[in-house]
Amino acid sequence: MGWLTGASEEDELRKMALKAIYDHSLCIKLGVHSFSDRDSLYNLIIQSSVLHPRKIGSRVFVSPDYNEPMEQQREVTMKRMHHLVDHGVFRGWITEGGAAVELRRMALNEVVQMYDHSLAVMLGAHYFLWGGAIQFFGTKRHHDNWLKITEEYGMKGCFAMTELGHGSNVRGIETVTTYDPNAKEFIINTPCESAQKYKIGGAAKHATHIIVFSQLHINGKDEGVHAFIVQIRDEDNNVCPNIRIADCGHKIGLNGNLLNSVADVSPDGQYLSAIKDPVQRFAAFLAPLTSGRVNIAVCSIYIAKVGLATALRYALSRRAFSLAPNEPEVLLLDYPSHQRRLLPLLGTTYAISLAGNYLKSIYVKRSPVTNKTIHVVSSALKAMLTWHSMRTLQECHEACGGQGLKTENRVGHLKGEYDVLLTFEGDNNVLMQQVIKALFGEYLATEKQNRPFKGLWLEHMNGPSPVIPAQLTGSILRSSQIQAYQLAEDLGRAFADKTILLTSIEAEANVAAGPLKDVLALLRTLYALVVLEEDASFLRYGYLSVENAAVVRKEVMKLCSELRPHTLALVSSFGIPDAFLSPIAFDWIDANSWSSVQQ
Repeated sequence: MGWLTGASEEDELRKMALKAIYDHSLCIKLGVHSFSDRDSLYNLIIQSSVLHPRKIGSRVFVSPDYNEPMEQQREVTMKRMHHLVDHGVFRGWITEGGAAVELRRMALNEVVQMYDHSLAVMLGAHYFLWGGAIQFFGTKRHHDNWLKITEEYGMKGCFAMTELGHGSNVRGIETVTTYDPNAKEFIINTPCESAQKYKIGGAAKHATHIIVFSQLHINGKDEGVHAFIVQIRDEDNNVCPNIRIADCGHKIGLNGNLLNSVADVSPDGQYLSAIKDPVQRFAAFLAPLTSGRVNIAVCSIYIAKVGLATALRYALSRRAFSLAPNEPEVLLLDYPSHQRRLLPLLGTTYAISLAGNYLKSIYVKRSPVTNKTIHVVSSALKAMLTWHSMRTLQECHEACGGQGLKTENRVGHLKGEYDVLLTFEGDNNVLMQQVIKALFGEYLATEKQNRPFKGLWLEHMNGPSPVIPAQLTGSILRSSQIQAYQLAEDLGRAFADKTILLTSIEAEANVAAGPLKDVLALLRTLYALVVLEEDASFLRYGYLSVENAAVVRKEVMKLCSELRPHTLALVSSFGIPDAFLSPIAFDWIDANSWSSVQQ
Protein backbone atom coordinates (compact mmCIF):
# COMPACT_ATOMS: atom_id res chain seq x y z
CA MET A 1 0.00 0.00 0.00
CA GLY A 2 1.14 3.58 -0.49
CA TRP A 3 2.38 5.73 2.32
CA LEU A 4 -0.44 8.20 1.81
CA THR A 5 -3.08 5.86 0.41
CA GLY A 6 -2.60 2.89 2.75
CA ALA A 7 -5.59 2.54 5.06
CA SER A 8 -4.82 -0.58 7.08
CA GLU A 9 -4.19 -0.39 10.83
CA GLU A 10 -0.54 -1.23 10.22
CA ASP A 11 -0.20 1.64 7.71
CA GLU A 12 -1.75 4.13 10.13
CA LEU A 13 0.44 3.02 13.04
CA ARG A 14 3.53 3.29 10.87
CA LYS A 15 2.64 6.84 9.85
CA MET A 16 1.93 7.85 13.45
CA ALA A 17 5.19 6.34 14.69
CA LEU A 18 7.28 8.11 12.07
CA LYS A 19 5.61 11.44 12.71
CA ALA A 20 6.06 11.05 16.48
CA ILE A 21 9.77 10.35 16.05
CA TYR A 22 10.65 13.10 13.63
CA ASP A 23 8.16 15.90 13.21
CA HIS A 24 8.70 18.13 16.24
CA SER A 25 12.32 17.14 16.90
CA LEU A 26 13.38 17.78 13.33
CA CYS A 27 11.47 21.06 13.19
CA ILE A 28 13.54 22.27 16.13
CA LYS A 29 16.80 20.95 14.67
CA LEU A 30 16.03 22.72 11.39
CA GLY A 31 15.79 26.03 13.21
CA VAL A 32 12.02 26.34 13.00
CA HIS A 33 11.97 28.88 15.82
CA SER A 34 9.18 31.25 16.91
CA PHE A 35 6.52 28.52 16.69
CA SER A 36 3.63 30.54 18.15
CA ASP A 37 4.37 33.57 15.96
CA ARG A 38 4.50 31.40 12.84
CA ASP A 39 1.25 29.67 13.77
CA SER A 40 -0.52 32.99 14.34
CA LEU A 41 0.49 34.26 10.92
CA TYR A 42 -0.29 30.95 9.23
CA ASN A 43 -3.79 31.08 10.69
CA LEU A 44 -4.27 34.75 9.77
CA ILE A 45 -3.39 34.02 6.15
CA ILE A 46 -5.51 30.88 5.92
CA GLN A 47 -8.58 32.47 7.50
CA SER A 48 -8.57 35.92 5.87
CA SER A 49 -10.55 36.53 2.68
CA VAL A 50 -8.05 39.24 1.67
CA LEU A 51 -5.36 36.56 1.41
CA HIS A 52 -7.41 34.52 -1.11
CA PRO A 53 -8.07 31.17 0.59
CA ARG A 54 -10.00 28.86 -1.71
CA LYS A 55 -11.42 25.36 -1.49
CA ILE A 56 -10.12 22.85 -3.99
CA GLY A 57 -11.64 19.44 -3.58
CA SER A 58 -12.16 18.91 0.14
CA ARG A 59 -9.22 21.10 1.25
CA VAL A 60 -8.49 24.80 1.61
CA PHE A 61 -5.35 26.24 -0.01
CA VAL A 62 -3.88 29.73 0.02
CA SER A 63 -1.88 31.53 -2.66
CA PRO A 64 -2.41 34.69 -4.71
CA ASP A 65 -4.45 34.62 -7.90
CA TYR A 66 -1.72 34.96 -10.52
CA ASN A 67 -4.31 35.18 -13.30
CA GLU A 68 -5.12 38.77 -12.32
CA PRO A 69 -3.77 41.63 -14.48
CA MET A 70 -0.54 43.22 -13.22
CA GLU A 71 -2.21 46.42 -11.99
CA GLN A 72 -4.80 44.44 -10.06
CA GLN A 73 -2.09 42.23 -8.54
CA ARG A 74 -0.31 45.34 -7.27
CA GLU A 75 -3.42 46.82 -5.69
CA VAL A 76 -4.36 43.52 -4.05
CA THR A 77 -0.81 43.12 -2.74
CA MET A 78 -1.04 46.57 -1.14
CA LYS A 79 -4.37 45.63 0.48
CA ARG A 80 -2.75 42.50 1.90
CA MET A 81 0.15 44.55 3.24
CA HIS A 82 -2.26 46.87 5.07
CA HIS A 83 -4.17 43.84 6.35
CA LEU A 84 -1.01 42.45 7.97
CA VAL A 85 -0.15 45.87 9.41
CA ASP A 86 -3.66 46.24 10.87
CA HIS A 87 -3.34 42.84 12.56
CA GLY A 88 -0.05 43.79 14.25
CA VAL A 89 2.18 41.43 12.28
CA PHE A 90 4.99 44.01 12.05
CA ARG A 91 4.70 45.39 15.57
CA GLY A 92 8.20 45.85 17.03
CA TRP A 93 9.99 45.13 13.75
CA ILE A 94 11.69 48.55 13.68
CA THR A 95 11.31 50.05 17.15
CA GLU A 96 12.48 47.02 19.13
CA GLY A 97 15.80 45.23 19.02
CA GLY A 98 17.61 42.12 20.22
CA ALA A 99 18.12 38.57 18.97
CA ALA A 100 14.61 37.40 19.87
CA VAL A 101 13.01 40.24 17.89
CA GLU A 102 15.23 39.57 14.87
CA LEU A 103 14.48 35.84 14.91
CA ARG A 104 10.74 36.58 15.14
CA ARG A 105 11.07 38.96 12.18
CA MET A 106 12.90 36.29 10.16
CA ALA A 107 10.27 33.68 11.04
CA LEU A 108 7.35 35.83 9.93
CA ASN A 109 9.19 36.84 6.78
CA GLU A 110 9.68 33.14 5.95
CA VAL A 111 5.93 32.56 6.30
CA VAL A 112 5.09 35.48 4.00
CA GLN A 113 7.69 34.29 1.47
CA MET A 114 5.95 30.92 1.24
CA TYR A 115 2.63 32.65 0.66
CA ASP A 116 3.56 35.27 -1.96
CA HIS A 117 6.89 36.65 -3.12
CA SER A 118 5.41 39.96 -4.28
CA LEU A 119 4.05 40.63 -0.79
CA ALA A 120 7.38 39.55 0.73
CA VAL A 121 9.32 41.91 -1.53
CA MET A 122 6.98 44.77 -0.65
CA LEU A 123 7.54 44.28 3.08
CA GLY A 124 11.24 43.59 2.48
CA ALA A 125 11.79 46.84 0.58
CA HIS A 126 9.95 48.82 3.26
CA TYR A 127 11.08 47.18 6.51
CA PHE A 128 14.41 45.54 5.75
CA LEU A 129 15.89 47.91 3.16
CA TRP A 130 14.32 51.31 3.84
CA GLY A 131 13.91 50.65 7.58
CA GLY A 132 17.31 48.99 7.83
CA ALA A 133 19.00 51.91 6.09
CA ILE A 134 17.40 54.38 8.54
CA GLN A 135 18.61 52.25 11.44
CA PHE A 136 22.12 51.66 10.11
CA PHE A 137 22.90 54.99 8.49
CA GLY A 138 20.71 57.39 10.46
CA THR A 139 21.37 59.15 13.74
CA LYS A 140 18.95 60.09 16.53
CA ARG A 141 17.13 62.75 14.53
CA HIS A 142 16.47 60.28 11.72
CA HIS A 143 15.39 57.60 14.16
CA ASP A 144 13.00 59.98 15.93
CA ASN A 145 11.49 61.15 12.63
CA TRP A 146 11.23 57.88 10.76
CA LEU A 147 11.34 54.65 12.78
CA LYS A 148 7.87 54.71 14.37
CA ILE A 149 6.07 55.90 11.24
CA THR A 150 7.97 53.29 9.20
CA GLU A 151 6.88 50.47 11.53
CA GLU A 152 3.25 51.66 11.44
CA TYR A 153 3.37 51.90 7.63
CA GLY A 154 2.39 55.55 7.84
CA MET A 155 4.67 56.13 4.87
CA LYS A 156 5.94 53.70 2.27
CA GLY A 157 9.68 53.35 1.76
CA CYS A 158 11.85 51.77 -0.90
CA PHE A 159 15.55 51.49 -1.71
CA ALA A 160 17.37 52.81 -4.80
CA MET A 161 20.87 51.48 -5.21
CA THR A 162 20.76 49.65 -8.55
CA GLU A 163 21.01 51.72 -11.74
CA LEU A 164 20.40 50.79 -15.35
CA GLY A 165 24.14 50.89 -15.99
CA HIS A 166 25.42 49.60 -12.64
CA GLY A 167 24.21 46.68 -10.53
CA SER A 168 26.92 44.73 -8.73
CA ASN A 169 29.44 47.55 -9.21
CA VAL A 170 27.88 49.92 -6.69
CA ARG A 171 31.09 51.95 -6.47
CA GLY A 172 30.57 52.93 -10.12
CA ILE A 173 27.02 54.31 -9.87
CA GLU A 174 26.53 57.54 -11.81
CA THR A 175 23.91 59.47 -9.81
CA VAL A 176 25.59 62.62 -8.46
CA THR A 177 24.71 64.73 -5.41
CA THR A 178 26.10 68.18 -4.67
CA TYR A 179 25.47 70.52 -1.74
CA ASP A 180 24.22 74.11 -2.00
CA PRO A 181 25.42 75.93 1.18
CA ASN A 182 23.25 78.97 0.43
CA ALA A 183 20.01 76.99 0.23
CA LYS A 184 21.41 74.43 2.70
CA GLU A 185 20.11 71.57 0.60
CA PHE A 186 21.40 68.65 -1.39
CA ILE A 187 20.81 68.49 -5.14
CA ILE A 188 20.54 64.95 -6.53
CA ASN A 189 20.94 64.61 -10.27
CA THR A 190 20.59 61.80 -12.81
CA PRO A 191 23.18 62.95 -15.37
CA CYS A 192 22.53 60.32 -18.07
CA GLU A 193 20.11 57.52 -18.98
CA SER A 194 22.33 54.77 -17.58
CA ALA A 195 22.22 56.55 -14.19
CA GLN A 196 18.46 56.04 -13.79
CA LYS A 197 17.57 54.03 -10.70
CA TYR A 198 16.26 50.70 -11.93
CA LYS A 199 14.09 47.82 -10.62
CA ILE A 200 13.21 49.65 -7.41
CA GLY A 201 10.57 47.55 -5.67
CA GLY A 202 7.49 49.59 -4.73
CA ALA A 203 8.54 52.79 -6.49
CA ALA A 204 6.35 52.41 -9.56
CA LYS A 205 3.04 52.61 -7.73
CA HIS A 206 2.94 53.25 -4.00
CA ALA A 207 6.23 54.33 -2.38
CA THR A 208 6.32 57.82 -0.88
CA HIS A 209 9.98 57.93 0.18
CA ILE A 210 13.17 56.36 -1.04
CA ILE A 211 16.77 55.80 0.04
CA VAL A 212 18.89 57.02 -2.89
CA PHE A 213 22.52 55.96 -3.21
CA SER A 214 24.63 58.55 -5.01
CA GLN A 215 28.14 59.82 -5.50
CA LEU A 216 28.64 62.83 -3.21
CA HIS A 217 30.65 65.74 -4.65
CA ILE A 218 31.71 68.37 -2.10
CA ASN A 219 33.82 71.35 -3.11
CA GLY A 220 34.77 69.62 -6.32
CA LYS A 221 35.89 66.41 -4.61
CA ASP A 222 34.17 63.06 -5.07
CA GLU A 223 33.67 61.64 -1.57
CA GLY A 224 32.21 58.37 -2.84
CA VAL A 225 28.84 56.66 -2.44
CA HIS A 226 26.44 57.99 0.21
CA ALA A 227 22.76 57.44 1.08
CA PHE A 228 20.03 60.11 1.03
CA ILE A 229 16.35 60.24 2.00
CA VAL A 230 14.19 61.57 -0.83
CA GLN A 231 10.43 62.11 -0.93
CA ILE A 232 9.04 60.94 -4.28
CA ARG A 233 5.26 61.27 -3.73
CA ASP A 234 3.09 63.66 -1.73
CA GLU A 235 0.24 62.87 0.65
CA ASP A 236 -2.15 62.48 -2.30
CA ASN A 237 0.19 59.96 -3.98
CA ASN A 238 1.19 62.43 -6.70
CA VAL A 239 4.78 62.21 -7.94
CA CYS A 240 6.83 65.11 -6.57
CA PRO A 241 8.25 67.83 -8.89
CA ASN A 242 11.52 67.07 -10.72
CA ILE A 243 11.07 63.32 -10.25
CA ARG A 244 10.18 60.94 -13.06
CA ILE A 245 8.89 57.42 -12.42
CA ALA A 246 8.22 54.76 -15.05
CA ASP A 247 7.46 51.06 -14.86
CA CYS A 248 10.21 48.61 -15.84
CA GLY A 249 7.62 46.46 -17.62
CA HIS A 250 6.06 43.07 -17.07
CA LYS A 251 8.40 40.52 -15.46
CA ILE A 252 8.46 36.73 -15.25
CA GLY A 253 7.49 37.12 -11.59
CA LEU A 254 6.92 39.76 -8.88
CA ASN A 255 4.12 41.64 -10.69
CA GLY A 256 2.29 42.44 -7.78
CA ASN A 257 17.85 63.55 3.84
CA LEU A 258 21.65 62.52 3.90
CA LEU A 259 21.84 59.66 6.41
CA ASN A 260 24.77 60.78 8.49
CA SER A 261 25.93 58.05 10.86
CA VAL A 262 28.83 57.33 8.47
CA ALA A 263 29.45 60.86 7.13
CA ASP A 264 27.93 64.33 7.24
CA VAL A 265 28.11 67.73 5.56
CA SER A 266 28.23 70.87 7.71
CA PRO A 267 25.84 73.77 6.97
CA ASP A 268 28.68 75.66 5.28
CA GLY A 269 29.39 72.70 2.97
CA GLN A 270 32.34 70.91 4.62
CA TYR A 271 32.54 67.13 4.39
CA LEU A 272 32.87 65.35 7.76
CA SER A 273 33.49 61.67 8.49
CA ALA A 274 35.11 59.74 11.32
CA ILE A 275 35.99 57.02 8.78
CA LYS A 276 38.89 58.50 6.85
CA ASP A 277 39.58 55.48 4.63
CA PRO A 278 37.19 55.74 1.62
CA VAL A 279 37.28 51.95 1.14
CA GLN A 280 36.12 51.35 4.73
CA ARG A 281 33.55 54.13 4.37
CA PHE A 282 32.13 52.51 1.25
CA ALA A 283 31.96 49.15 3.05
CA ALA A 284 29.97 50.80 5.85
CA PHE A 285 27.36 51.97 3.35
CA LEU A 286 26.86 48.40 2.12
CA ALA A 287 26.15 47.04 5.62
CA PRO A 288 22.33 46.79 5.22
CA LEU A 289 22.80 44.41 2.29
CA THR A 290 24.07 41.75 4.71
CA SER A 291 20.64 41.64 6.34
CA GLY A 292 19.09 41.22 2.90
CA ARG A 293 21.44 38.38 1.98
CA VAL A 294 20.72 36.56 5.23
CA ASN A 295 16.96 36.82 4.76
CA ILE A 296 17.11 35.79 1.10
CA ALA A 297 19.27 32.78 1.91
CA VAL A 298 17.08 31.42 4.71
CA CYS A 299 13.81 32.15 2.91
CA SER A 300 14.96 30.36 -0.25
CA ILE A 301 15.18 27.18 1.83
CA TYR A 302 11.44 27.30 2.49
CA ILE A 303 10.64 27.71 -1.19
CA ALA A 304 12.63 24.53 -1.91
CA LYS A 305 10.71 22.83 0.90
CA VAL A 306 7.35 23.77 -0.62
CA GLY A 307 8.47 22.24 -3.92
CA LEU A 308 9.83 19.06 -2.32
CA ALA A 309 6.87 18.56 0.00
CA THR A 310 4.55 18.83 -2.99
CA ALA A 311 6.53 16.64 -5.42
CA LEU A 312 7.36 13.94 -2.87
CA ARG A 313 3.82 13.71 -1.49
CA TYR A 314 2.58 13.43 -5.07
CA ALA A 315 5.15 10.69 -5.74
CA LEU A 316 3.89 8.83 -2.66
CA SER A 317 0.37 8.57 -4.07
CA ARG A 318 0.72 8.69 -7.88
CA ARG A 319 1.23 5.36 -9.61
CA ALA A 320 2.49 4.46 -13.07
CA PHE A 321 2.92 1.07 -14.79
CA SER A 322 2.75 -2.37 -13.20
CA LEU A 323 5.48 -4.97 -13.01
CA ALA A 324 3.22 -7.77 -14.22
CA PRO A 325 -0.27 -8.13 -15.69
CA ASN A 326 -3.13 -7.68 -13.22
CA GLU A 327 -0.80 -6.27 -10.55
CA PRO A 328 -1.21 -2.76 -9.04
CA GLU A 329 0.74 0.03 -10.66
CA VAL A 330 3.93 1.07 -8.88
CA LEU A 331 4.20 4.26 -6.81
CA LEU A 332 6.44 6.83 -8.49
CA LEU A 333 8.73 7.02 -5.47
CA ASP A 334 9.29 3.26 -5.55
CA TYR A 335 11.12 3.67 -8.86
CA PRO A 336 14.89 4.05 -8.22
CA SER A 337 15.07 6.68 -10.97
CA HIS A 338 12.46 8.83 -9.20
CA GLN A 339 14.22 8.39 -5.87
CA ARG A 340 17.47 9.43 -7.54
CA ARG A 341 16.04 12.69 -8.88
CA LEU A 342 14.29 13.87 -5.69
CA LEU A 343 15.83 12.31 -2.57
CA PRO A 344 19.33 13.82 -3.00
CA LEU A 345 17.57 17.20 -3.13
CA LEU A 346 15.81 16.29 0.11
CA GLY A 347 19.14 15.43 1.75
CA THR A 348 20.66 18.69 0.56
CA THR A 349 17.64 20.68 1.75
CA TYR A 350 18.04 19.29 5.25
CA ALA A 351 21.76 20.10 5.21
CA ILE A 352 21.27 23.67 4.03
CA SER A 353 18.46 24.16 6.57
CA LEU A 354 20.98 23.51 9.32
CA ALA A 355 23.44 25.87 7.63
CA GLY A 356 20.72 28.51 7.41
CA ASN A 357 20.08 28.08 11.12
CA TYR A 358 23.80 28.67 11.77
CA LEU A 359 23.73 31.80 9.58
CA LYS A 360 20.78 33.19 11.54
CA SER A 361 22.50 32.50 14.86
CA ILE A 362 25.72 34.32 13.98
CA TYR A 363 23.82 37.22 12.40
CA VAL A 364 21.57 37.96 15.40
CA LYS A 365 24.65 37.79 17.69
CA ARG A 366 26.77 39.95 15.38
CA SER A 367 29.50 42.22 16.65
CA PRO A 368 32.37 44.17 15.01
CA VAL A 369 34.57 41.13 15.61
CA THR A 370 32.28 38.77 13.66
CA ASN A 371 31.26 41.12 10.82
CA LYS A 372 33.86 39.72 8.40
CA THR A 373 32.80 36.13 9.05
CA ILE A 374 29.13 37.06 8.62
CA HIS A 375 29.87 38.82 5.32
CA VAL A 376 31.77 35.83 3.93
CA VAL A 377 29.34 33.18 5.19
CA SER A 378 26.22 35.12 4.12
CA SER A 379 27.67 35.73 0.65
CA ALA A 380 28.55 32.05 0.18
CA LEU A 381 25.28 30.70 1.55
CA LYS A 382 23.08 33.23 -0.25
CA ALA A 383 24.57 31.98 -3.53
CA MET A 384 24.48 28.26 -2.74
CA LEU A 385 21.05 28.22 -1.11
CA THR A 386 19.31 30.17 -3.88
CA TRP A 387 21.00 28.07 -6.57
CA HIS A 388 19.77 24.96 -4.76
CA SER A 389 16.26 26.37 -4.45
CA MET A 390 15.97 27.03 -8.19
CA ARG A 391 17.39 23.63 -9.09
CA THR A 392 14.99 21.95 -6.66
CA LEU A 393 11.93 23.75 -8.01
CA GLN A 394 12.86 22.84 -11.59
CA GLU A 395 13.29 19.15 -10.74
CA CYS A 396 10.09 19.08 -8.68
CA HIS A 397 8.23 20.81 -11.51
CA GLU A 398 9.37 18.12 -13.96
CA ALA A 399 8.75 15.29 -11.46
CA CYS A 400 5.08 16.34 -11.24
CA GLY A 401 4.59 15.93 -14.97
CA GLY A 402 1.63 17.79 -16.44
CA GLN A 403 0.34 18.66 -12.96
CA GLY A 404 3.47 20.76 -12.47
CA LEU A 405 2.24 23.13 -15.18
CA LYS A 406 -0.89 24.12 -13.27
CA THR A 407 -0.53 27.41 -11.41
CA GLU A 408 -2.62 26.12 -8.50
CA ASN A 409 0.01 23.45 -7.87
CA ARG A 410 2.55 26.24 -7.30
CA VAL A 411 5.83 24.46 -8.09
CA GLY A 412 6.35 25.73 -11.64
CA HIS A 413 5.09 29.21 -10.82
CA LEU A 414 7.33 29.49 -7.77
CA LYS A 415 10.37 29.06 -9.98
CA GLY A 416 9.37 32.07 -12.07
CA GLU A 417 8.63 34.11 -8.95
CA TYR A 418 11.85 33.31 -7.09
CA ASP A 419 14.35 33.11 -9.93
CA VAL A 420 15.20 36.75 -9.16
CA LEU A 421 16.84 35.61 -5.91
CA LEU A 422 19.88 34.62 -7.95
CA THR A 423 20.64 38.31 -8.51
CA PHE A 424 18.81 40.03 -5.60
CA GLU A 425 21.21 41.61 -3.09
CA GLY A 426 24.18 40.64 -5.23
CA ASP A 427 24.69 38.44 -8.28
CA ASN A 428 25.57 34.96 -7.02
CA ASN A 429 28.72 34.65 -9.10
CA VAL A 430 29.96 38.05 -7.91
CA LEU A 431 29.24 37.06 -4.31
CA MET A 432 31.30 33.92 -4.79
CA GLN A 433 34.17 36.07 -6.05
CA GLN A 434 33.95 38.07 -2.82
CA VAL A 435 34.18 34.83 -0.85
CA ILE A 436 37.26 33.76 -2.83
CA LYS A 437 38.87 37.18 -2.31
CA ALA A 438 38.32 36.98 1.45
CA LEU A 439 39.70 33.44 1.66
CA PHE A 440 42.79 34.36 -0.36
CA GLY A 441 43.27 37.41 1.83
CA GLU A 442 43.08 35.30 4.97
CA TYR A 443 45.54 32.80 3.52
CA LEU A 444 48.09 35.49 2.59
CA ALA A 445 47.76 37.24 5.96
CA THR A 446 48.22 33.96 7.83
CA GLU A 447 51.28 33.04 5.80
CA LYS A 448 52.80 36.51 6.22
CA GLN A 449 52.26 36.53 9.99
CA ASN A 450 53.35 32.91 10.34
CA ARG A 451 50.37 32.03 12.52
CA PRO A 452 47.90 29.12 12.51
CA PHE A 453 44.69 29.37 10.54
CA LYS A 454 41.71 30.28 12.72
CA GLY A 455 38.14 30.92 11.64
CA LEU A 456 36.29 30.73 8.32
CA TRP A 457 36.42 26.92 8.53
CA LEU A 458 40.12 27.00 7.54
CA GLU A 459 41.55 25.16 10.57
CA HIS A 460 42.10 22.04 8.47
CA MET A 461 44.89 23.97 6.74
CA ASN A 462 47.00 23.67 9.91
CA GLY A 463 47.36 19.92 9.45
CA PRO A 464 48.82 17.77 6.70
CA SER A 465 46.93 17.21 3.47
CA PRO A 466 44.45 14.36 3.89
CA VAL A 467 45.33 11.00 2.42
CA ILE A 468 42.37 9.68 0.47
CA PRO A 469 42.31 5.86 0.36
CA ALA A 470 42.99 4.51 -3.09
CA GLN A 471 40.08 2.11 -2.74
CA LEU A 472 36.91 3.72 -1.37
CA THR A 473 34.19 1.64 0.24
CA GLY A 474 30.70 2.43 1.46
CA SER A 475 31.80 2.53 5.13
CA ILE A 476 34.66 4.93 4.36
CA LEU A 477 32.36 7.20 2.36
CA ARG A 478 29.92 7.36 5.29
CA SER A 479 32.62 8.63 7.64
CA SER A 480 32.01 12.29 8.60
CA GLN A 481 35.77 12.85 8.89
CA ILE A 482 36.54 11.78 5.32
CA GLN A 483 33.56 13.84 4.08
CA ALA A 484 34.90 16.96 5.82
CA TYR A 485 38.37 16.50 4.32
CA GLN A 486 37.08 15.99 0.82
CA LEU A 487 34.88 19.11 0.80
CA ALA A 488 37.82 21.35 1.78
CA GLU A 489 39.14 22.03 -1.72
CA ASP A 490 37.92 24.14 -4.70
CA LEU A 491 37.60 27.43 -2.73
CA GLY A 492 34.36 29.40 -3.25
CA ARG A 493 31.86 26.60 -3.64
CA ALA A 494 33.91 24.28 -1.45
CA PHE A 495 33.84 26.87 1.34
CA ALA A 496 30.04 26.91 1.15
CA ASP A 497 29.82 23.11 0.88
CA LYS A 498 32.10 22.67 3.86
CA THR A 499 30.15 25.20 5.92
CA ILE A 500 26.95 23.31 5.13
CA LEU A 501 28.53 19.94 5.93
CA LEU A 502 30.13 20.99 9.22
CA THR A 503 26.95 22.57 10.52
CA SER A 504 25.18 19.29 9.74
CA ILE A 505 27.84 17.32 11.61
CA GLU A 506 27.57 19.69 14.58
CA ALA A 507 23.77 19.40 14.71
CA GLU A 508 24.04 15.64 14.50
CA ALA A 509 26.58 15.56 17.35
CA ASN A 510 24.10 17.30 19.65
CA VAL A 511 21.46 14.59 19.20
CA ALA A 512 21.33 11.57 21.48
CA ALA A 513 21.76 8.14 19.93
CA GLY A 514 18.55 6.87 18.39
CA PRO A 515 16.37 7.05 15.27
CA LEU A 516 16.62 10.84 14.91
CA LYS A 517 20.41 10.76 15.00
CA ASP A 518 20.45 7.91 12.51
CA VAL A 519 18.25 9.72 9.99
CA LEU A 520 20.31 12.91 10.35
CA ALA A 521 23.45 10.89 9.57
CA LEU A 522 21.71 9.41 6.54
CA LEU A 523 20.74 12.86 5.25
CA ARG A 524 24.18 14.31 5.90
CA THR A 525 25.93 11.45 4.14
CA LEU A 526 23.63 11.69 1.13
CA TYR A 527 24.36 15.43 0.86
CA ALA A 528 28.13 14.93 1.09
CA LEU A 529 28.28 12.12 -1.46
CA VAL A 530 26.10 14.01 -3.95
CA VAL A 531 28.59 16.89 -3.76
CA LEU A 532 31.42 14.44 -4.44
CA GLU A 533 29.52 12.96 -7.34
CA GLU A 534 28.47 16.22 -9.00
CA ASP A 535 31.50 18.47 -8.47
CA ALA A 536 34.03 17.78 -11.22
CA SER A 537 36.83 19.41 -9.19
CA PHE A 538 37.35 16.20 -7.23
CA LEU A 539 38.19 14.38 -10.44
CA ARG A 540 40.02 17.39 -11.89
CA TYR A 541 42.40 17.70 -8.93
CA GLY A 542 42.91 13.96 -8.54
CA TYR A 543 41.09 13.50 -5.24
CA LEU A 544 38.70 11.04 -6.80
CA SER A 545 39.62 8.37 -9.33
CA VAL A 546 37.22 7.26 -12.03
CA GLU A 547 36.83 3.95 -10.20
CA ASN A 548 36.06 5.64 -6.90
CA ALA A 549 33.59 7.98 -8.61
CA ALA A 550 31.64 4.88 -9.61
CA VAL A 551 31.69 3.70 -5.98
CA VAL A 552 30.31 7.07 -4.88
CA ARG A 553 27.49 6.87 -7.42
CA LYS A 554 26.55 3.37 -6.32
CA GLU A 555 26.51 4.48 -2.68
CA VAL A 556 24.23 7.41 -3.50
CA MET A 557 21.69 5.01 -5.02
CA LYS A 558 21.89 2.84 -1.92
CA LEU A 559 21.38 5.84 0.37
CA CYS A 560 18.31 6.92 -1.62
CA SER A 561 16.81 3.46 -1.10
CA GLU A 562 17.50 3.67 2.64
CA LEU A 563 15.95 7.14 2.85
CA ARG A 564 12.80 6.17 0.93
CA PRO A 565 10.82 4.83 3.97
CA HIS A 566 11.39 8.09 5.86
CA THR A 567 10.20 10.43 3.11
CA LEU A 568 6.75 11.33 4.41
CA ALA A 569 7.99 11.96 7.96
CA LEU A 570 10.84 14.11 6.64
CA VAL A 571 8.67 16.40 4.50
CA SER A 572 6.09 16.61 7.33
CA SER A 573 8.92 17.81 9.56
CA PHE A 574 9.32 20.90 7.39
CA GLY A 575 6.47 22.29 9.48
CA ILE A 576 4.60 23.79 6.51
CA PRO A 577 0.79 23.82 6.85
CA ASP A 578 -1.09 21.78 4.27
CA ALA A 579 -2.84 24.92 3.00
CA PHE A 580 0.52 26.36 1.87
CA LEU A 581 1.20 23.35 -0.37
CA SER A 582 -1.01 22.41 -3.31
CA PRO A 583 -3.78 19.99 -4.32
CA ILE A 584 -1.46 17.40 -5.86
CA ALA A 585 0.29 16.98 -2.51
CA PHE A 586 -2.89 15.32 -1.23
CA ASP A 587 -5.98 13.92 -2.98
CA TRP A 588 -5.24 15.06 -6.52
CA ILE A 589 -8.13 13.02 -7.96
CA ASP A 590 -10.62 14.85 -5.74
CA ALA A 591 -8.99 18.18 -6.63
CA ASN A 592 -9.48 17.45 -10.34
CA SER A 593 -12.96 15.95 -10.07
CA TRP A 594 -15.81 17.49 -12.04
CA SER A 595 -17.39 19.01 -8.93
CA SER A 596 -14.08 20.63 -7.94
CA VAL A 597 -13.41 21.99 -11.41
CA GLN A 598 -16.87 23.62 -11.47
CA GLN A 599 -16.30 25.49 -8.19
